[in-house]
Amino acid sequence: MRHLLSLALILALLHPLAAQETSLLPDDSIPTLRERVLDQLGRIKLEVYGTINYQHYDWQTFPGKRSTIDLERFVLEPSYRLSPRLQLRAEIEFEHGGTGATVEFDRFEEFGEFEYEIEKGGEILLEQLNLDWHFRDWLNLKVGHFEVPIGLMPFRDEPTDYFTVTVSEMETSLLPVNWNENGISFYGLLGKQKKWYYNLSVINGLDNSAFSSAGWVQRGSQKRFEMANAENMALVARFDYVGGKENRIGVSGFIGNSSGNRPKPDLNVPAWVGIADVHFVWEMEPFEIAGMAMYGTLSNSEAVSNANRNLSNNLNVKRTPVAAAAIGTFLEAGIEVFDLVTRRTGRHPDSELYLFGRYDYYDSMYKTEGEVFNNP
Repeated sequence: MRHLLSLALILALLHPLAAQETSLLPDDSIPTLRERVLDQLGRIKLEVYGTINYQHYDWQTFPGKRSTIDLERFVLEPSYRLSPRLQLRAEIEFEHGGTGATVEFDRFEEFGEFEYEIEKGGEILLEQLNLDWHFRDWLNLKVGHFEVPIGLMPFRDEPTDYFTVTVSEMETSLLPVNWNENGISFYGLLGKQKKWYYNLSVINGLDNSAFSSAGWVQRGSQKRFEMANAENMALVARFDYVGGKENRIGVSGFIGNSSGNRPKPDLNVPAWVGIADVHFVWEMEPFEIAGMAMYGTLSNSEAVSNANRNLSNNLNVKRTPVAAAAIGTFLEAGIEVFDLVTRRTGRHPDSELYLFGRYDYYDSMYKTEGEVFNNP
């Protein structure tokens, strides 16, 4: 990652050098300050969105769970066009109102002491930071920190992309939420009509010390650490048929060992994570339907469970048994009411109104190994 940032810095420093060279040109060929400023501003693109949710719970397994109001996230997505073929992209996410801490001196408490207080318990995350090269329609290169192209979450993560107030419960319960890793990615569109999308990525692998009964590999992404271990890398592949701006149907897969990325080298057997899924999103006015089916495996899950049982409390992991396989599926369908109105009136409001339903099913302990029991 240090090399990537160095490359970005070098590219940024080239702009002042180019500006110095223009001083040798005749006055009438030198762009005005206003033109240069407008040119630089035209290279910048910023997307912003956020969500606030109210949730009322009626759970049989947790009857005392309280209703909540949550500033779920506020996201900034800036990008800068370094050249016609090269862009620097970033994504900054403020979750649950952000985070903050203070230190105060209280002279009335035990003859004076310093108090440490957590002002806000959310998070501020740099979700993406990468360089994106466009060579041809069929060949693009992305290097840095980017979304892992598994399932539908990378393509349906903004609030207007899905029907409900949250993304699929199946995906967020079994896979890392906002799954972003460091690596290199090749992608593009194939075919005469550019309808076949592929992605082949090499990224840092998961850390199985945070795998659990309820979430399987959900917490396996190494966001909680200052640096991500990269002793074990992972391979990700995706192939989709793209039938328009939003329509797609395809498959994706993930394979990688997770033992080498534990905080300590305390597991001597490999623990390969394999994930395969089939997914689709299809819109045909006034109907829209989306779905996904996923199956995942973990080798030597009993050894992982035994190793996790002895982890320190300071690591803040569940230390529960881990399954050898997990399975999940979801299906959602909706009808756009304003499309029906348009058929009668000929005019469509500048908004959308959906009636929808969604079904989620997942089993994070679908198969177990050895003495690991199925923890419901």
